[in-house]
Amino acid sequence: MFTGIVAAVGRIESVKPLGTDGDAGVRLNVEAGGLDLGDVQLGDSITIQGACMTVVAKTAHSFEVDVSRESLNCTAGLGEIGEVNLEKALRAHDRLGGHIVSGHVDGLGTVTHFAPIGESHELRVLAPREIGRYLAYKGSITVNGVSLTVNSVKDRDDGCEFSINLIPHTVEVTALKRLREGTQVNLEIDLIARYVERMLNAPK
Repeated sequence: MFTGIVAAVGRIESVKPLGTDGDAGVRLNVEAGGLDLGDVQLGDSITIQGACMTVVAKTAHSFEVDVSRESLNCTAGLGEIGEVNLEKALRAHDRLGGHIVSGHVDGLGTVTHFAPIGESHELRVLAPREIGRYLAYKGSITVNGVSLTVNSVKDRDDGCEFSINLIPHTVEVTALKRLREGTQVNLEIDLIARYVERMLNAPK
């Protein structure tokens, strides 16, 4: 489990195919930035852009993960060189500063607007309709691994657009600063919303 509080901005330095056919995954070499790898063991989990990955190799300042073709097809930003948000798995005694995050991407959203507003930035994302039903005013959403609070929700024919206010600190310490209109982002809905839907819709 994770919190959605990004610990460091790292960088995917290389993307190497794990096979020669179209179904092959890739191995990523990730420079860890300010993420302390001193307590990371092989087999530990680290989220990259909000997607939970397993460490298969490491050095003092970098680590490697294998990403399946299925994961590549369902996520954004894991198959290319560039900056990424990183977070190590939550320990039982850690503060839960964001919200409960599983690291399982529920779908891809598309940035429709990202611009300064006052001292902050306004981020608007168009989510698929099937994700939109889990979004609520002042509810939680994870965007590229960052726990954020929804400021507004607008249902559209082509999906559900939600807006977020990003304070300067969040923009400064995450890779969200690289977002542009049209960029795809990884979305994970609030875990509690899953259980609420099941309780309301399960046969009685």
